Amino acid sequence: MSWKNYFSTSIGKKLQMSLTGLFLITFLIVHCYINAQIFYNDGGARFTEAAHFMGTNFLIRTVEIGLMGFLLLHVIQGLALWSKNRSRRTNRYAVNAGSATSPWYSRSMALLGTLILLFLIMHLSKFWAPNRFSQITGNGEKDLYHMMKEEFQTAWVVGVYIFGCISLGWHLVHGFYSAFQTLGLGTSRYKGLIKTTGIAFSIIVPLIFIAMPVAFFMNWLA
Repeated sequence: MSWKNYFSTSIGKKLQMSLTGLFLITFLIVHCYINAQIFYNDGGARFTEAAHFMGTNFLIRTVEIGLMGFLLLHVIQGLALWSKNRSRRTNRYAVNAGSATSPWYSRSMALLGTLILLFLIMHLSKFWAPNRFSQITGNGEKDLYHMMKEEFQTAWVVGVYIFGCISLGWHLVHGFYSAFQTLGLGTSRYKGLIKTTGIAFSIIVPLIFIAMPVAFFMNWLA
């Protein structure tokens, strides 16, 4: 079987989901670290410095293009797998065994992924897109720190971010371990470590993201 045919199979699509998922997890770590710079409470100096490096470094800008591609591939393959699994159900109207067979979040990955995608579109439209457009048109970088400070004074925007980050956390609870399992690393020797790490990651990273809009809304930051 050729690589092209292999990646069109369910196993191949799951492998693509795992690899793109791990890439996106790496991005979350970097993004979380940069956002956490606001908690130095120095008027955004450290955050602005880090954001400037990420926004002007050629290598980072190149990886950014790949990131968008991986994100789209992750979403497309996820929805394709969900659709295929749904179509294979021979008794769709049977009594649902619920959490007796699997946790609800593992059965709701498509829904959680869709919610995260909608949240991400909103996030990119408010911060990333205006900043990149300003750079491309020769007007320089925008002051992202003060843009966040203004945006997160609105209660419903903060609420959407909290909801989006909670959805991300539940998505990661299943996705983190599933990615390693698909790659053959979820063996009995490492299963406990990967699951524990995944749960910790799924709690800590979304909480840091949630803390950011809450801190601005509560005026805890300069």
